[in-house]
Amino acid sequence: MGGQTETQKKPRSDYPVLASKPVGQLISNIYKDRISQFYSRGQWENNNLLAMMNEGVAAGEPHVQLWVWDAPNLSRPTFKDAVSHEFKKTSTGSWFGPSWSTHWFKVTLKVPKDLQDKRLLELHWDANNEGLIWSKDGNPLQGLTGGGERVEWVLPESFRDGEEHTIYIEMACNGMFGNAPGGDSIQPPNPDKFFRLDRAEIVAVNPDARQLFIDIWIIGDAAREFPADSWEQHKALKTCNEIIGAFELGNKESLKTCRKIAEQYLGGNVDSAKVYDSGREASVFGIGHCHIDSCWLWPFAETKRKVARSWSNQCNLMEQYPELNFACSQAQQYKWLKELYPYVFERVKKKVAEGRFQPIGGSWVEHDTNMPSGESLVRQFLYGQRFFESNFGSRCQTFWLPDTFGYSSQLPQLCRLSGMTRFLTQKLSWNNINKFPHTTFNWVALDGSQVICHMPPAETYTAEAHFGDVKRSMSQHKSLDQDATSLLVFGKGDGGGGPTWQHIEKLRRCRGISDTVGLLPRVQMGNSVDDFFDKLELKADSFVTWYGELYFELHRGTYTTQANNKRNNRKAELVLRDLEQLATFASIKDKSYKYPKKDFDDMWETTLRCQFHDCLPGSSIRMAYDESDEWYAELFKTAENIFKDVSKILGVARIKATTVSDGIALNTLPWHRKALIDISDNEAAVACGRGPFLKLRSFKTSQEKPEVTLRNLAGGAFVLENGQLKVEVKGGCITSMFDKAASREVIPKGQKANRYVIFDDKPLYWQAWDVEVYHLDTRKELPCGETKVHEEKQHRVSVVTETRISDKSHIETVISLSAAVNGEQSYVEVSSKVVWNETMKFLKVEFPVDVRSTEASYETQFGTVKRPTHYNTSWDMAKFEVCCHKFADLSEHGYGVSILNDSKYGFATTGSLMRLSLLRSPKAPDANADMGTHHIRWAILPHKGPLGPVTVRKAFEFNSPLALLSPTSDVARASALESAPPVQLTNDSDPALVLETIKRGEDDEDVSRGELPKTKGQSVILRIYDSLGGRARGTVATTWSVEKVSKTNVLEDELEEIAVKDGRFAVDLRPFEVATYKLQLA
Repeated sequence: MGGQTETQKKPRSDYPVLASKPVGQLISNIYKDRISQFYSRGQWENNNLLAMMNEGVAAGEPHVQLWVWDAPNLSRPTFKDAVSHEFKKTSTGSWFGPSWSTHWFKVTLKVPKDLQDKRLLELHWDANNEGLIWSKDGNPLQGLTGGGERVEWVLPESFRDGEEHTIYIEMACNGMFGNAPGGDSIQPPNPDKFFRLDRAEIVAVNPDARQLFIDIWIIGDAAREFPADSWEQHKALKTCNEIIGAFELGNKESLKTCRKIAEQYLGGNVDSAKVYDSGREASVFGIGHCHIDSCWLWPFAETKRKVARSWSNQCNLMEQYPELNFACSQAQQYKWLKELYPYVFERVKKKVAEGRFQPIGGSWVEHDTNMPSGESLVRQFLYGQRFFESNFGSRCQTFWLPDTFGYSSQLPQLCRLSGMTRFLTQKLSWNNINKFPHTTFNWVALDGSQVICHMPPAETYTAEAHFGDVKRSMSQHKSLDQDATSLLVFGKGDGGGGPTWQHIEKLRRCRGISDTVGLLPRVQMGNSVDDFFDKLELKADSFVTWYGELYFELHRGTYTTQANNKRNNRKAELVLRDLEQLATFASIKDKSYKYPKKDFDDMWETTLRCQFHDCLPGSSIRMAYDESDEWYAELFKTAENIFKDVSKILGVARIKATTVSDGIALNTLPWHRKALIDISDNEAAVACGRGPFLKLRSFKTSQEKPEVTLRNLAGGAFVLENGQLKVEVKGGCITSMFDKAASREVIPKGQKANRYVIFDDKPLYWQAWDVEVYHLDTRKELPCGETKVHEEKQHRVSVVTETRISDKSHIETVISLSAAVNGEQSYVEVSSKVVWNETMKFLKVEFPVDVRSTEASYETQFGTVKRPTHYNTSWDMAKFEVCCHKFADLSEHGYGVSILNDSKYGFATTGSLMRLSLLRSPKAPDANADMGTHHIRWAILPHKGPLGPVTVRKAFEFNSPLALLSPTSDVARASALESAPPVQLTNDSDPALVLETIKRGEDDEDVSRGELPKTKGQSVILRIYDSLGGRARGTVATTWSVEKVSKTNVLEDELEEIAVKDGRFAVDLRPFEVATYKLQLA
């Protein structure tokens, strides 16, 4: 049994005993650098992969024949108009311009016999500008970008017959980002730019070479971006070099060999959508997107064409790539497409029905959210959702706003009231002071309403679908402890375009890497944005919360730039509010009067369009503001016509002067009002009451006991005094403001309020957008001018001062104090006329006040927001310039001061110093932004107690002064001054309640324009909100015969019935709640 041993087995390999040769380690950086040589232009392009991209090219006649018609005067003619003109012969190498001109090309193509059987035939057209290919019968087919990007159009199979085929190409003489000179796209456009037609040729593309190009691009990215200590990186590097080694110039079979090698890293399914069918769980969800700024470095008129170009491309790609799911927002752009390009709109509509093209966002445009009024935000959603529902059969669930400059605190509430529970943005990734801490979270409004918010961790809405974009979708994710998924929003954007075939091919390979090698987050295509949020919603109750505004720590200058545009916005919002209310009263009073719904729709659409996030903020080129100025002028003209028609029904007419017995005052505010109103050049009356028309009473005063006085002190100082305030003015500045009722001085001793200060305003880059924190270090006080008496009337006194800014700019300032009205808080009003011709300067006006608080309050949409007055943390300091609406307030226990304004949005409160921003002077992208004359009003309102209804109401009144009217008959007078207004909040209601909106129901049978089903009868919509942040109760009373009252959302869907008795119903709102009520009239 023992003593025996088994013979040792020999090695099974043929591993040689002797080394045959030395083998070195790959020098990683050298072999990595080699990869890009394989597919880059330059000295190697005739000997690398690019040399085999094409199998043949046909250029020039007879294969490509060109004729052109030049549209006159920068016009943008229709296809029908263009083809009716005579075309002249042209050729490649010709130049076309100037900037913004349009040129139509007739292109006749004849595929040569030797190319007819090639696998992929394309027209390559590159004029270095944007273009649109049209069929000969007038259908838009595909957009072109130029400059080497999106220059190809796949020829139809019918073109392979060797016959001549005609298409048309509409050339727009602008690049994707306008016409800026040099390489800086935000500089003012060069008006005399010309473009050369470089390529117009039929190309037979080698599909194997094209696919290999994408293969090695993505594997090369893995070699460059995977960690150097990972086997996945080393394998990628090795695979790339094996591909390069297998390539043989001129040998088409070598391309197939190279692709086989690539399969080792990518897998075998990357040539089709099957790559996504592995069944393995994904964490990154790709969604195609095409962000098109409705205006920016180009005018609105060009955007209309960008939409047709971009969305035609996406419909084409969807037919080629079944996994592509595309989302795009802005109902305005869909409407443009529907009106101007019905063929493309029908294509889009078909893709929407297939679930491939997703209208998203629910708003009219991707609007600014800082400066529009609360009602404007409501109408963005109302008009947007109604358009999507009426044209595509459903509303949007996700608010989509990736590029707007900050997000106001009431948006979550308004989203929920508009049928949306989700919100996507990414702009806060641009913050230049603090890093926003969340990716996926619950965002909570002032009233407690919440939406799920996702900020794509790739930190872009225009991802190029690079390997790195997929990688960053996980490596930059800040909420992995709650949810490890993310959206990857990819596609050319800002100037339009959307995804390209390269994007989709790259993502296929990224998925192939994840399934074959690993390490890269797994991307999934084919799902919608709603699919992504549906999954988030299942676990949303565990997400972290963010309360209040999403303040953007950049682009703070947009609260001030393009002052005239901002004034027009405020004015339009106010006139729409007034006219809707008056037209509602008229339409119910007199059945013969038709509520002017079309006019209101047109006016609202203009207002909403101009709130686009590069228009209202002031960051567009001059051409965009030329357009908006024209639209606003038309809006105000329409408003005047509506008022004339309403006035006839209501029995009143506008006048400039009258007597107490003959005149009445127009009031569109919902509370009891008592105020002075000028009835002639030298006389005033007291308007008193509530409702749309107020009686006038005599203003009683005497020389022995005047209601307001003006005294000239020694040294050029003046004292303006009424029963409540005593104000001392010297050199245009307020050196003292004594509140008699409170027995306290408002201005700190030795300081000056209403002092103009100017700052150097040179941001790091974005001129129209940014004001940087260091501008505060450059503060200079403007020298005081001489103050003189301006007016000295029985009801008002004022002084005027001229202040020199420079030899090119000055300010004329009128400081006024009116007689105190019993029961009403007085304020000091300031009117300024600024002649402004500066360069990179920022003009502000300061108000030091004897009030201490660590927080100041600012009016925002449907409420107020509090912000720090200190710099304790970098988050506090970042808010050195903030947005406010009609007022800003600094209050301590028992007392406070409010600054009111009529058209401004930028403000800052530092310690006890309040500062209103007036004018900027950036030189890009509009070289003449804000140059010229400006008229600005503001007021200083001291008040007892904390911020309260006094400030809220006075800010409304400051923006909506009483207007002088005359009844057209005695009967009209009696009717106008009837005791009770048609609808009101009763006197015992909480004064924090504001009845903001009175309008007709959208779908009333006598109002509806038919876009959605009509409802029988007449209804009135009321919008009421709590303005101060407390539980607010009240009663609505109406003289109308009311059949039913419902609480609705802002889309006017009935949510719950409210008990109504004798024309009265109760209102009970949580803090900062926005409530909409529908009164169905009997």
